[in-house]
Amino acid sequence: MDNLIILFLEKLFMINNPIYLAHIINIQNLIDDVKCYEVVRKLRWPDGKVKCPDCGSENIIRHGHDKTEPERQRYKCKKCRYHFDDLSYTIFEGHHKPLRVWILCLYFMGLNLSNRQIAQELDLNKNDVQQMTEALRGDVTVKKPVTKLEGEAEIDEVYIVAGHKGNPEAVKKRVEKEDATV
Repeated sequence: MDNLIILFLEKLFMINNPIYLAHIINIQNLIDDVKCYEVVRKLRWPDGKVKCPDCGSENIIRHGHDKTEPERQRYKCKKCRYHFDDLSYTIFEGHHKPLRVWILCLYFMGLNLSNRQIAQELDLNKNDVQQMTEALRGDVTVKKPVTKLEGEAEIDEVYIVAGHKGNPEAVKKRVEKEDATV
């Protein structure tokens, strides 16, 4: 009777069915490279005008596509003749992992997954994920603007160190000097 229930459940949920196992959803297959590059372009050039990262000119022409990643648009600046692409001067430049892997890694970091969990989800080596997350975190901290205080500032509490540990005589001498000058 137990075997019959197990057989029924296997058929019902298609467990151990090779057709079912071949169609398991892989999150990497859900992310399209074309969409990833479109998002990078929109974030990099929000007004839609491509600018040269070297001289800042908007006098740009499209100059083909990357051989290994056809979604990656190449450009040429007419002013300074600099060749660049969608990822030039970004954190994603010069890496062998596809852009969708970097985007997914960033997404998983936002979900607060550990590096080990990200490595499992993306089917990558733990060390590769460690380097990717360090690079992504490092770039975020580098781009963080410096905080500058202006105007009046109100301080609620102040902590004053009364003396040096193990040297009460130095504190007494300092108090005596302050009393003598007042």
